Amino acid sequence: MARRSIVIVPAPTANGDLHVGHLCGPFLAGDVYARYRRAAGDRTLFGSGVQETQTFVLSTARRLGIDPELLARRAQEQVRDSLAALGISVDGFAPGDEGFRDFLCDFLGRLHAEGVFELRTVSFPYLPRTGEYLMEAYVQGTCPTCLADSCGGVCESCGHHSNPGELRAPRSTEHPGEELTTRSAEILVLPLERYRDRLRAQHLGPDATMRPHMRQALEEMLSRPLPDFPVTFPTGWGVPAPFPEVPDQVINPAVEAIPAGMYTAAVAAAATGHPPAAVDDLWLADPDTDVVYFMGFDNTHPFALVGVALLMAYGDRYLRPTMLTNEFYELEHEKFSTSRGHVVWGRELAAETPRDAGRFYLASTSPEHQRTNFSRSALTTLVRTRLVGPWNRVADAMNRWYEAQRPPADWTLPVTAAGRTAAATMIGRFAGHAELSHFSLNRVAETITSQLARLAELTERFESGDHRDAGRIRAGDLYHEVETFLRGAAPVLIDLADEALGAAAPHLLDGAAEARQVRPRRLPRLAELDGAATHRSARLVA
Repeated sequence: MARRSIVIVPAPTANGDLHVGHLCGPFLAGDVYARYRRAAGDRTLFGSGVQETQTFVLSTARRLGIDPELLARRAQEQVRDSLAALGISVDGFAPGDEGFRDFLCDFLGRLHAEGVFELRTVSFPYLPRTGEYLMEAYVQGTCPTCLADSCGGVCESCGHHSNPGELRAPRSTEHPGEELTTRSAEILVLPLERYRDRLRAQHLGPDATMRPHMRQALEEMLSRPLPDFPVTFPTGWGVPAPFPEVPDQVINPAVEAIPAGMYTAAVAAAATGHPPAAVDDLWLADPDTDVVYFMGFDNTHPFALVGVALLMAYGDRYLRPTMLTNEFYELEHEKFSTSRGHVVWGRELAAETPRDAGRFYLASTSPEHQRTNFSRSALTTLVRTRLVGPWNRVADAMNRWYEAQRPPADWTLPVTAAGRTAAATMIGRFAGHAELSHFSLNRVAETITSQLARLAELTERFESGDHRDAGRIRAGDLYHEVETFLRGAAPVLIDLADEALGAAAPHLLDGAAEARQVRPRRLPRLAELDGAATHRSARLVA
């Protein structure tokens, strides 16, 4: 029986569209991995959504002077459109609707009934004039762990969580000139320290799959007692907490992480015609199911510690997800900034650059282990030299040979053992970088580059006569290798693969190298990049 793979990208905050920094990390990685798993024969679900409950939605709406619910609905539409524009093929897109809110309250309510959460008195920065407790987007200060400027929650720089009252020199983000005081409130917390030993065994064991920066951060966090984590906040924006001890409070959005993933998987399954009987059914412990998150490094604490601790509180009921992180993507060596207009939106990239070109460049420069950089000039150079030029040389040479033969429609060419061996080797190179244990967009892009360069050299030698003594056999090997390359590259080069192999083709890798015959065909060319804007409608030319 085929394995089931559930691939999830955590929902971005519903306060705006997606820029290429969002897309080049978790979204493209999740899409490529999901496409690879399908090609390998797995039953695969890929989902995401938007998160409407973070205070960043309300703070952005206040800054823009619009209704926050309108902002959230608009952001949901923009995110959907941006994913589609770049070919990010989510099966299900989960909104923060009534169904999710009901499931979230049920998921946490069962734990509350078992005494998992405890009431604590916690200090918050407080703005006397407005009577607001400040957390998340409402407050900034110095991170007590790394001394970077941080909001009241997870520090983007070091990944550690600090409760809002622990920030040094806190200031209101909306009223930075007003003096803050400190006020205590009784909230429900998750005593994370109870789970520290189990979390260490889960994340720091020899079989754990994660990237080095995430492991380093978890080693730091788990080397010392874990602070209580707020389950509820004394504020008004979010899902109302259904617990009588904390009236008029909301659920901390960071606690939604894993329940949102469960809901996303259920939405994706329903969208593919197989709705589960219960929202969490797909997450029930099953040796034939994997759950994989692709996410930013700053999600380490809420997902790997808080989220997994909540799963552990349910005993062995649920699966434990694997999480692969990425670092920040910069624009011309500066952080993306929507307020300063220093941004390239996903739909903007899709409109000015052929879609495969954009995906290939983002895969090549994805910030897997350190910050990397987006540059339009670098995109043009890299795509022209590593993708468009080599592929068009292959397509032109094979098309000239094809036209010279004037073949009948049902003509096939034999594939030799040497051709099958080369194809199997190529599949192995792609698979080695697409399997979860060593997954790397950078390496998949490098494999596309190296194999294209090799195929371009082979076709040039074939056309020059070096291999004509092999006749049709050599041509069959070449066509088979080109077809195998397209199957391996299909998770990135989605339009080229669809045009060359057929949009309805499953692009399966299993058994692809065993073909004894291949049907020659004309190959599409990729649109040339000249440095000017190129509309996606011209992504392929005959």
